[in-house]
Amino acid sequence: MKTVPMRDTLRTPQPPSPMASSSLRSALLLLVLPLLVACGDNGNSAAEGQRAAESAPIDRPPRGTAWVIFDTDTVRAEVAATPAARERGLMHRSELPEGEGMLFIFDEQETLSFWMQNTFIPLDIAFLDRRQVIVDIQQMEPETEEMHESTRPAMFALEVPQGWFAEQGIEVGSQARIVRGR
Repeated sequence: MKTVPMRDTLRTPQPPSPMASSSLRSALLLLVLPLLVACGDNGNSAAEGQRAAESAPIDRPPRGTAWVIFDTDTVRAEVAATPAARERGLMHRSELPEGEGMLFIFDEQETLSFWMQNTFIPLDIAFLDRRQVIVDIQQMEPETEEMHESTRPAMFALEVPQGWFAEQGIEVGSQARIVRGR
């Protein structure tokens, strides 16, 4: 049998031994671990991330509209903030889609009165104080001249399709948050 020196032989590559493989993994872990820590959450918990998302600025509705946000739902409302817009309101409309309404905004908190002359759809009206808490809810029938006066001073009135507040479980004392478009 002829002996050939080791350096002159061609060797087929062999997989590393389990011992070498383990050492390689440990070395890689030591290199990568500091990077993982540096890219981590900096100690933020999932709850902190959720709070940050909730407090982040939200988009605003389009100009001339508002979102009236309750715990259970949000109304997309046209804004009536001028005397002419408040006088016209939802008159001469044949429909008001679910989840939509009209928000009447007044300069001061006072007793507010509404009627349904030339209004063709049954509505609910919620009166809200300056803190945006509902102080009264009433149902209004179409094309009547009956006055619907707030039982307490209010600064906002929100008209929606009749029955919407009850369906959502929204009642006197419910808190709203109004976000106006710019």
